[in-house]
Amino acid sequence: MTAKLVPARGWSLLRDPFRRQRRAFGVLTGCSAVEAAPVLCSGWLLAQAIDQGFLARQPTTGVCWLAAYAAAMLLAAYATRLAVPAVADVVESVRDALVTAVVRGSLRRAVQEVTEGDPAAVARITRQTEQARQITAGLLFTLRHVAFSTVAAVAGLLALAPFAALAAAPALLAAAALFAVLLRALRPRQRALLAAEEEVSASVGATLAGLRDVLATGAVSRATIDVERRLAAHATTARRLATTSAYGTLVVAVGARLPLLLTIALAPALVRGGHLTPGEVVGTATYLISGLEPALRVLVQSIGQMGLQLGTTLQRLAERSAATPAPGLGGAATRTGMAKPERSDIVLERVTFAHGAHADPLLREVTVDIPAGDHLAIVGPSGAGKSTFANVLAGLAAPQEGRVLLGGVPLGDVDDGWLRHTVAMVPQESYVFAGTVRDNLVYLRPDATDADLDGAAGTLGLSPLVRRLGGYDAWLDDPSALAAGERQLITLLRAYLSPARVVILDEATCHLDPVREERVERAFAGQGRTLVVIAHRISSAARARRIMVLDNGSVLLGDHASLPARSPVYAEAVGLWSARKEDRKPPWQARCPEGIPGRVPVSGSGGGDGSTRGRGTGPS
Repeated sequence: MTAKLVPARGWSLLRDPFRRQRRAFGVLTGCSAVEAAPVLCSGWLLAQAIDQGFLARQPTTGVCWLAAYAAAMLLAAYATRLAVPAVADVVESVRDALVTAVVRGSLRRAVQEVTEGDPAAVARITRQTEQARQITAGLLFTLRHVAFSTVAAVAGLLALAPFAALAAAPALLAAAALFAVLLRALRPRQRALLAAEEEVSASVGATLAGLRDVLATGAVSRATIDVERRLAAHATTARRLATTSAYGTLVVAVGARLPLLLTIALAPALVRGGHLTPGEVVGTATYLISGLEPALRVLVQSIGQMGLQLGTTLQRLAERSAATPAPGLGGAATRTGMAKPERSDIVLERVTFAHGAHADPLLREVTVDIPAGDHLAIVGPSGAGKSTFANVLAGLAAPQEGRVLLGGVPLGDVDDGWLRHTVAMVPQESYVFAGTVRDNLVYLRPDATDADLDGAAGTLGLSPLVRRLGGYDAWLDDPSALAAGERQLITLLRAYLSPARVVILDEATCHLDPVREERVERAFAGQGRTLVVIAHRISSAARARRIMVLDNGSVLLGDHASLPARSPVYAEAVGLWSARKEDRKPPWQARCPEGIPGRVPVSGSGGGDGSTRGRGTGPS
């Protein structure tokens, strides 16, 4: 499966973090101007020290001029110190922005199920974002020095020895032309290196993920050869880049060393002709050696290598972070329409869904009618596609074939905001955020009153937990300290208060004891809204008006009384349930254990807060 890459400019990733750090850039500009002061006055001060001091037999005067040069360097060093915090502010902002972009892109691709996994995302989050941060820091230090030092050196050279400056101009133009040619040669090789790096990361990640299968099939040698081949390709690409980068020394030689050689060669004639004094010759050499040459060297190293590397890395991050699924490849439906159906019935028409172009479909031409107010339970073996079915119902995944209608309107034509307001899905992993208990409960219904909260908490059996936590306005500093069942109860009450007409519980009660689970499901069903439950207990399925057995991509609809005779999968599950043995559970219970070993009830006894502490008691 491939993703359609949205055109993106890598440098645009730096726009927002740079814009937020305008003050830091102002500090850097002022510091850079001060740092360039020694370069600007170096040649002139040395010329004065030689001509007016040492050659004029005035050593004290010469030392004073040199002391002025030293003072300028000390001032520049202090400015560099002031620039460090400003650079840190900028680069940390850049890192946060890049990590955010990469994580959002990876999560978007995962939610949209563009791929079953993206091992190269690890390289982007760790190596590439950190690499971009470090290069940005290096460029901020070096590039500003290059810009200000070059201007200072040229300005000082023009003021001290215009003839030498004019003589150096052709060499600088030739160096600029060579540098442009070098950049064109480096760009594709830098991109090739980055691509090779991601291939190595993806290959190693895929091998480690499938290590059990590799060992089981005796394919260790083949997997090793594949990884080694990619490593060798990466090394070859790196050597090619290094070889091309070495030509940067030619740019420095032409731009700075050639004018220096000409100055030295012509110095006797220029001094005899009165065009330059001995001090001005030394000053000219100083501008070339301590001004232009370091600037050119840093230019080649920073722009020719770090800058190009940063641009390539940013481009790659932008492309992968902005990737969206190609039509028909299992991505979430793009809801561009503005329809707001009046009804909430759901119809699936010949829906087929697979995680990849070559993967076996989890849903194969499924046609299901879910009337408004229906109570539907979905059962099936682990990996049968129950959660995928829930994602399709909620509009979080789009089928390759067929369509899903909500209130008679295709999901692609339904207004996205209205859809999220109408359909609520509660996953197995409950999300409770740091904040007050009230904030967590009323997240989907901000106008809920204390009376609404009291009624909902009493109905779902959450009142003891609310009291133990300290009431609705109690602050939850560490939500992870709550038991899994407690987090599920908070999430369930959040959905119960919501105005959603369709509620999908994707094993959202698996950490509750059977009694509390029944109480929650009957509460949702009693509201008159459509309830779809991915059941992990047969008792949960038995409470539903209809049951859908999902297996091998096909579905079978019925009720608890008729399905055992029609579905071997359901009959086996009912048999295990009836046996009531602790170590025999239907296969779909493996994903969510009945309880959390070693936990102690926080109130009451027997898990009265809604979570199961200790070993589960088997199928209920």
